[in-house]
Order: sequence, then C-alpha cells, then structure tokens
Amino acid sequence: MPTRRWLLPVTVALSLILLPVFLIGIAVTLTYPTLPSLEALTDYHPKVPLRIYSTEGALLGEYGEERRALVKIADVPDAMKHAILAAEDDRFYQHGGVDYMGVLRAALSNFTAGGTKQGASTITMQVARNFFLSKEKTFTRKFNEMLLAFKIEHYLSKDDILQLYINQIYLGQRSYGFASASQIYFGKPLAQISIAEAAMLAGLPKAPSSYNPVVNPKRAKLRQLYVLRRMHELHFIDDAQFAAAQIQSLATKRGNQEFAVKSDYLTEMVRQAVYQKYQDATYTQGYKVYTTIRQVDQLAAYQAVRKGVLDYDRRHGYRGPEGFIDLKEDHSDEYLEESLQDSTDNDDLLPAVVLSASATQIRAYCKGGEQVTISGEPLRFAQRSLTDKVALNQRIVAGSIIRVQKNEQGAWQVSQLPQVESAFVSGNPLDGAIYSLVGGFDFNHNQFNHITQAWRQPGSSFKPYIYSAALEKGFTPATIINDAPLSFGSDQTGSDPWQPKNYDGKYDGPMRMRQALIHSKNMVSIRILQAITPAYVQDYITKFGLDASKHPPYLTMALGAGSVTPLQMLTGYSVFANGGFRTTPYFIQRIEDANGKILSKTIPVVANQGAEQVIDVRNAYTMVSMMQDVVKHGTGIRAMQLGRQDLAGKTGTTNDSIDAWFCGFQPTVVGISWIGFDQPRSLGDRETGGGAALPIWMGYMEKVLKNVPQAEYSMPENMVAVRINEGGHHDENGERVEYFYQENAPGEHTRPMTDESKPAESVRDQLL
Repeated sequence: MPTRRWLLPVTVALSLILLPVFLIGIAVTLTYPTLPSLEALTDYHPKVPLRIYSTEGALLGEYGEERRALVKIADVPDAMKHAILAAEDDRFYQHGGVDYMGVLRAALSNFTAGGTKQGASTITMQVARNFFLSKEKTFTRKFNEMLLAFKIEHYLSKDDILQLYINQIYLGQRSYGFASASQIYFGKPLAQISIAEAAMLAGLPKAPSSYNPVVNPKRAKLRQLYVLRRMHELHFIDDAQFAAAQIQSLATKRGNQEFAVKSDYLTEMVRQAVYQKYQDATYTQGYKVYTTIRQVDQLAAYQAVRKGVLDYDRRHGYRGPEGFIDLKEDHSDEYLEESLQDSTDNDDLLPAVVLSASATQIRAYCKGGEQVTISGEPLRFAQRSLTDKVALNQRIVAGSIIRVQKNEQGAWQVSQLPQVESAFVSGNPLDGAIYSLVGGFDFNHNQFNHITQAWRQPGSSFKPYIYSAALEKGFTPATIINDAPLSFGSDQTGSDPWQPKNYDGKYDGPMRMRQALIHSKNMVSIRILQAITPAYVQDYITKFGLDASKHPPYLTMALGAGSVTPLQMLTGYSVFANGGFRTTPYFIQRIEDANGKILSKTIPVVANQGAEQVIDVRNAYTMVSMMQDVVKHGTGIRAMQLGRQDLAGKTGTTNDSIDAWFCGFQPTVVGISWIGFDQPRSLGDRETGGGAALPIWMGYMEKVLKNVPQAEYSMPENMVAVRINEGGHHDENGERVEYFYQENAPGEHTRPMTDESKPAESVRDQLL
C-alpha cells in the first residue's frame, strides 16, 4: 500500500520529464529530414564583388552589392581568431554546436535582469542562421537553428565552420567577412591588423551599425574594450598586450579611403568596360581587373590636381560660408553633427560649424567631433569675411558652416570647395599604358570625367601639330616667318571678321620658327597655317588620334580653336615622345575570374614593334627638340625648377583664358594637365597654361621622375646638325646648332634676316 502511494507521484514526475523529451524526439524526427541541404556550405560560392587593382596589385576599388574578400582559415591571424572567439563563442572548440553551459548562463543572466539581455547563439548557430534562416525571434526558428547547428557540426570540421563564419558575417559598411572589413575600416589586409584592431572588428557582429567605428567611434571603443577584456580573461593575450591594445589609437577610414589611392574616375571607367562585357555577373562573380595604373603615379597625379586647384582657388579669394545654422537652440555635439550631415566629405576639406568668430580667431566644430582653432596667417585667406565690409551671406559668424583643412605646416586654415575643375592623365608613350588618371577634383561631387568627356579648346597646345605638319611641307626650325599683325574677313575664318593678337600684344617681326614656338607666337602659327593650308592640317592631325570634324579647316585652327579631350592629347603627344608611332591608350592589363584564371588580356601595339609609324622619326625628333626649348627658354620655363634637361612640352591658353593646358613629356612618360570651368568662363586675365596648368604637371613629374635617370634623344639618320647664326640663344662660338632633314639642309651658315624682303640663304626657308 505505501508503495502504491508513491507510485502516482513518481509516475507524474516521470511523465513530466519524459513527455517533453518524447515530444522533442518527435519534433526532431519530423523536422530533421526537412532541414535544408548543406550544399550552400560545402560548395560555398558567395557573391563576390568586382575588384580593381593597380599594376602592382594594390586595391583601387570594388563594385558589388556585397563587399567581400574570401580568406582561408590558415591565413587568418591568431589575434583575429581569438578576438572572434572571445566576443562570440569562447567554447566554440568544446561544444557540439549548441553550448548548454552558455544557454544556462544566458538564462540565469536574463532571469536576474528581468528580460532578454543575453543570447546563447554559438558561432555554428550563427552560421546556420546566416545561410538558411530568417532573423525572426520565434521558438520554431530557434529550434531549427539548433538542429541545423548539430547537422553542420556533423558534416563540417570546426575550422571549416569558423572559416564560413569569418567570410560570411555582415560587419557594416556593406562589408561581409572580416577580410573585407579589415580593408574597409583600416585600409589594410587582415594579415596585418593589430590586436586592438582585431578586437574592434570582432565587436561588430553583435550590432554592426551601433558599433561601427566610423559612425559611432565612442560606442565602438566601449565594445572593443569589452572584447579585449574577454581576450585577457581567456588568456589569449598577456598583461602587456592587453595594456598596449587598450591605449592604441586606431585610425579608421572614411569614404573610399580604404583603397590604396583615390582613383574613382579610372575605376568607374573599368566598371563600365567590364559590365559591357559580362553584364550583371560583373558584380557577383569575383572578377579581378588589373589595370595599368601605377600606385605612385596615381597618388602623385591626385595630389598634384588637388594642390593645383586649391592654389588657383586661393589666388581668387574667399567666397563665404557654405551655409548657416542657429546655435541659440543647441550646442551639443549631436546637434552640431546632425547639422553637418548634408555637408559631404571632401578628403581633407572638412566641413565645420563656427562656434565663435572674431577678427583674430575662429573656433569651429569639425564633422567627426574635433574642435579646432584658427588664428594668425592661416586666417588671412578669409580675413575680409570676418569684417562688415562684405555682404551678410559672405560673413563668417557663429553658426556659419565653413571648410577647414591643415596647411603644409600642420596648422588649421579656412578653405572652401573650389568651383574650378581640373584633370590630369599620364601614360607610357611606347605602348599606351595609362599610368594615372584623375578626371576631376572630386568624383563624389562631380562624376563628369574630364579626361574622356570634356571637349575643350586646346589653345596653343595644338600648335605642335601644325608645326609638325609644316616640317612635312619643307619648313625647318630655322625658317624665318614674320611676327606681325594680321586681319581677316569672314570668308577666311568661317564666321566673323577676325583680328588675332599675340597673348602679350607684342610683335617681334621676322623670327625663326623655333623661336616662334618657344614664345608661342600666334601670328607665326597663323602664317604657317596659311602656307600649308587648313585643309592639309585638318587631315594631318588624324595621325595623332585627333578628330578632324572637331577642327574646322579655318585659320582659327592655328590658335587651337577646335575641340580635344585630354585623352586625345595624351595620344597625340605620345607620337612625339616615342619617335613618331601611333599607340593606343589602354588601362586594363587583364581580367581574371575568382580563381585567378585569365579571362582576357590586353596585348598593346608597341612603338617600333608593330605600332603604325604616322610621322617621320626625324619630324618627331625635331619637334621634341623645339618643345625642349619651350621648357628651357619659353612659356614652359617654370618646369626647369625640376632640374632636368630631358623635359619637353607646350603650354596652352585659349582666348580669354577659358582653358589652360600643359602637355609635356620625358621619354618614359607623357602627362597632360588641364584646368577650367565646366560652364566655360575666364580663369582670370593672368591665368595661363604656364601659371595654372604647368604646376600640376610639375607636381606629378617631380615625384614620378625622382629616381629616373636623365635621358638623351638621339638624332636619327638622314638628319644633319648645322651651325647657324642666331639672334637669340648662342653656343660658345656665338652660333646655334640647328637640326634639318638632310634634304632640307641649308649651306654651312645662314645669316640672320636684316630685311623682310630678303629670305634666308636656304631656298626652303620661307618668309610669310
């Protein structure tokens, strides 16, 4: 009887214990066969973006819905693995997919906290959820997640599971996987990150937006410190490493600065070219494009354009603040930060709210949280706007939104977003490989690519094509032409009557053709064009890759009144630099698939090795010689500051200084620099190719030619060097050596002109 008395409670207790087990068993039996196949894990092919690299393999850009870089577990540094385990699942290598101790710990924590504060998802469970399940918080989803975790653990090794997690997890900024996040947040490969950086990245999976170090640096720092403490508690790092990592300053990247160097215009050209070939697969199949861009060249070009534009902008004065906010309501960092959200970042030109302003000092809050003080010389640029001598909308007062940047001495100064645009492109004259391409001041502000899309007047930078054509018609550098005023009717210009002038308004009378190019004499160019005819030159310039239809056959062609793009000018000047061969600019070396298989490869035609010879090598040599003198003695003389004797080129300034150019080269590299406004207007009376565009070209060449030996141009066969009397530049005998085609050579000496009616001794020298 007593035994029966205990039977009922025991039976009830066993039922309460066994019934859930029985029900769970039934649920497992029914659910397990319906779980998804693990093919997505065992045959892992995530969406991998298009990646674009420099010729050295530095990442320049990527395009795709998901920014992802795959990495093998063996290549993941221990610091990163330990940080992930400390942050997400420190018993990962001990449990079988579900951490029961972790579940009990989380349940106890949540019970004492009075709500759901702590989860118990293992890394394996997160892999199951990320690949196969929704993120809804239901019992069914959690149950399926646990079953999937068991299934995954049965079929895959721990390292395989961790590798999937490391590559798949979302970490903010459109980045998937820790290898991608390392590049995006810190601008470095995963293998190079520090313990402090690893802890910062490992803190992201819990809440990628909340712990984003770019958007929320304070919260990200707190999360990072928690991960470091866990790493220390778990003995993943020692006391010294823990202490050092806590205080290490982390420099996170903003915008597209995670790439090796800014090259947005070039990478967009690559994207368009690849999309034209592969369509939507462009963004998901992990294609890798290796360009001809050289990292040092691209950085030099970007910095040169930026400095050239900002220097021009400062020469023309401060225009006033970008906007204004009311500081009476709120001075908090949150309010100030929100007020600056619409002010887009522009590299080192930081948007800022003025907190206080006087004639001697400005205090401002910069986007991102830094407060700066500007006084003394760095204030001079905007000094006038700190007085009542300007209109209200140009005054800097408390609440004004301005731009600030650090000058070369590291002091903060007032700056502004420039209105003028500029572009620079360079390349190898021998095969057409593009070394650098900067299509404008800021791609995020203006996507118009001035290298390929801007049709602008070349001005005097067009003259070398005319002079080259004249050489083919029997002219020589010693041919004497009259620099004197001219006037033309509409029948000769194709439009209104025309009275052209030299840039400086001065006329020097009869002079040799070389001197005319050195000093960019407009009247001489017009007379040459008259002699050889505009129609001849219109056809001749097609040899250099220029479009004949963009250059109507009128005398205004002599002053570069047609239209060119900087890319065309790169093609044209390369002909001079490489000895007369036409090469085609290209920027893609090869395209590879995700496995490194080459899908396509560019095989360029090379000067003197298959490329078409479009002008006589003697013509090219003569033009180089004359353009060297443009740099040594003429409108490009500023370039002599580089201390080289092997530079050649030509300035270009259009009517009313609307466009300014410098097109020049050294035997190994050609560079084209342009500056102007998108809505054409004058750059200013004193702004010329030599003053506005040449400094950009010099800024580039100074860096890329730093360790390049001086080159010499060898005189081709069938040319002769003849001593002639020269009124300008002399050698030690008071004469000049001039170069002639053998068939055009004069006698041993030619006397300088004394009377306009008497031509020089050479029968081919012409007086126009």
